[in-house]
Amino acid sequence: MADVNNLGERFSAQFRGLNGRHPGLWPLLPRAACCIGVLVAVIAAGWFLYWDGQMQALEEGAIQEAKLKDEYKLKLQQAVNLPGLRKQKVQVGEYVATLEKQLPSKAEMDALLQDISQAGQGRGLQFELFKPGQVLVKEYYAELPIDIRITGSYHDIGAFSSDIANLPRIVTINNVTLAAGRDSTTLSMDAVAKTFRYLDKDEVSAQRKASAEKKVVKK
Repeated sequence: MADVNNLGERFSAQFRGLNGRHPGLWPLLPRAACCIGVLVAVIAAGWFLYWDGQMQALEEGAIQEAKLKDEYKLKLQQAVNLPGLRKQKVQVGEYVATLEKQLPSKAEMDALLQDISQAGQGRGLQFELFKPGQVLVKEYYAELPIDIRITGSYHDIGAFSSDIANLPRIVTINNVTLAAGRDSTTLSMDAVAKTFRYLDKDEVSAQRKASAEKKVVKK
């Protein structure tokens, strides 16, 4: 215990009377403690003033590297599948072209309405109502609803619906309501026949202008 006390006293004695003395004349222990303190201060200053920013830049670089690797993998996969994607694009284009052929132009709409009427008359049906409605212009096409009311036998009405489905142009029958006719052999069908046509150049221009204006308003 005495040795420990003597050792502590020796260490303490080396730190006494240092004021006014040149650090080079200090005893070994104070000089070593001063060097360690300076080293710790330099390391702390370097960390806060330089290394901390470097570590953050390194972390950001690692995140950016991972992001670029993911993008590279995605683009590599797209490049590998490019021939198949090009083939699919051609197939989709052909399919769209086929569908467009089923859509009449504005000039052909009157002929299509006549085809619908003749399909009913050809089945011996009586048209009590055949009223084209207001054209609804969509983004890529225009829709024309037609309110119809026909009377005839059950089989003739069914055959008429089949004829409409087999027209070269797209026509759909919607909101169908069947009611018994004046006698037991006839039915009355109320429905909305919808046909579609592609937009002409003026309508396409108007749609693009409206779409551009909507984007400007959203911004």
